[in-house]
Amino acid sequence: MTTYCIGIDTGGTCTDAVLLDLASGQVVDWRKERTTPHDLSLGAGRVLRSLLRQSVQPQEVACLAVSTTLATNAVVEGRGARVGLFVLGYVRHFKLPVVANIFLKGGHTITGEEDEPLDIEGLVDTLPMLAKEVDSYAVCGAMSIKNPAHELVAREAIRLIDPKPVFCSHLVSGHPGMLERSATACLHARLMPLMTDFLASIQRSMLAEGLDCPVTIICGDGRGMALDRIADQAAVTMASGPAATARFGAASGFDSALVVDVGGTTTDVCLIKDGEPLLNHGGCVIGEWRTHVEAVDMYTAGAGGDSHVIVQGDGRIVLGGARVQPLAMTPDLPDPRLWLNREPDVYLVLPVDGLDPDLARDDSLLSYLARHGPAPPSVLASQTGTGGILLEKRLERLMFLQRVVLAGFTPTDALHGLGLLDIGQKESSRCGAEALAAQLGLTADAFCRQVVAETEAAIETIILTYLARTVWKDSPSAALLNRRDNDLFSMRFTVKLPIIGVGAAARCFLPGVARRLGTTLVFPEHCEVGNAVGAALIAARG
Repeated sequence: MTTYCIGIDTGGTCTDAVLLDLASGQVVDWRKERTTPHDLSLGAGRVLRSLLRQSVQPQEVACLAVSTTLATNAVVEGRGARVGLFVLGYVRHFKLPVVANIFLKGGHTITGEEDEPLDIEGLVDTLPMLAKEVDSYAVCGAMSIKNPAHELVAREAIRLIDPKPVFCSHLVSGHPGMLERSATACLHARLMPLMTDFLASIQRSMLAEGLDCPVTIICGDGRGMALDRIADQAAVTMASGPAATARFGAASGFDSALVVDVGGTTTDVCLIKDGEPLLNHGGCVIGEWRTHVEAVDMYTAGAGGDSHVIVQGDGRIVLGGARVQPLAMTPDLPDPRLWLNREPDVYLVLPVDGLDPDLARDDSLLSYLARHGPAPPSVLASQTGTGGILLEKRLERLMFLQRVVLAGFTPTDALHGLGLLDIGQKESSRCGAEALAAQLGLTADAFCRQVVAETEAAIETIILTYLARTVWKDSPSAALLNRRDNDLFSMRFTVKLPIIGVGAAARCFLPGVARRLGTTLVFPEHCEVGNAVGAALIAARG
């Protein structure tokens, strides 16, 4: 009997699935569905159902391999659980993007001896004020890799006062660097709820479709790990999607190449050298986070088909770091010409489908949306009395809890407006382009072309930043790449490596990027679902 491996990749925008014949190593079939962030099992279930009912019986599936960019997307977009960090010991103070960075006395020497007693009183005094503001805690003690006693004592003290998850740095990193070890522990604490929900959604989807086979989760270093071992190691999935991308690119037959995955939320770049993905043994860097998580040598930044397009007060068109739902992909959208404007009305707030009425009644914002439907920020502010930064924070929290989504103009809408893409409601994109173009005195077509050009420039900068960091390591020269064309001088770069394009949006944006960089571009077969193919290939190799 022929046996198959199903590869699934869940991204911020789409969930892809491929069917790989284990004997031949060939992709037999593939499917793509929209990701459903409020309930990931819905998107995963749809893509599995479509694949199974058209191509194969559940008993013919020998394994299921899963990669995801949910973790990297959450980091780049600044989402995830709210974390409080306790740093123990005499170290130079640093700041990570968490709710609180608290430094207390304690820690050990390089030989494992106590440097000074742990300030347990300071820890206990701080917790009551912090408990209502965080979802989890991270603890990092000086030289805890030699003696974790203070981290363990702090963990138990926290648990006695606040029963939320606590993550100790010595359990997730064996390296001495305090900043990187703290960042790694914080990311575990930040991503754990997200990954727990995601893994549960995969299991629900399998159960609904009658699948009963081993599940392999792709880790950032390109290896597979059994599903039951991944639950308490969320950060190892941070580069899961890029690792699958790199494996797909390595199977394309190039000795050296750049693999560029243009997704809805982020663009990921990694390097193929001697036919294999290049690994970063020291720890990957995602956005502003430097970690001790071994992973493929890659760079991830927020620029993709669903990046938020914003017209600033000075007339500039910029791509925001956060992903929003494209106008073209938003059903029953009110005419954007009636609400889309400059700050604060650069997006529309919508309640998620099937929102629990009890939750809506207990929250003023949700209650208004449930009664009156989608609304821009200015309307929410005037009708609920919640505005400014407080409104932004409330919406950020509701998005984390998967109770609202934001819809706005995106590069995907620009492609629809130009007639280059037709997978959604073209008229909504066109109306949004007209609303924003009017602010700049442009035609809708001219505005859409500028958005596409800005997206190409952003992807070009991501590629050059990755290459600059690869060649010059921590040199600050990479910052110059954002200023290579200005009123006084301009710079042009030529890339010596071919680009392997991956992702549904790659065919739309990468040809222009390749022309800018003076290099060649290749789209391998099944590149639209390359991550899912890469995940299946990793699992098939065992």
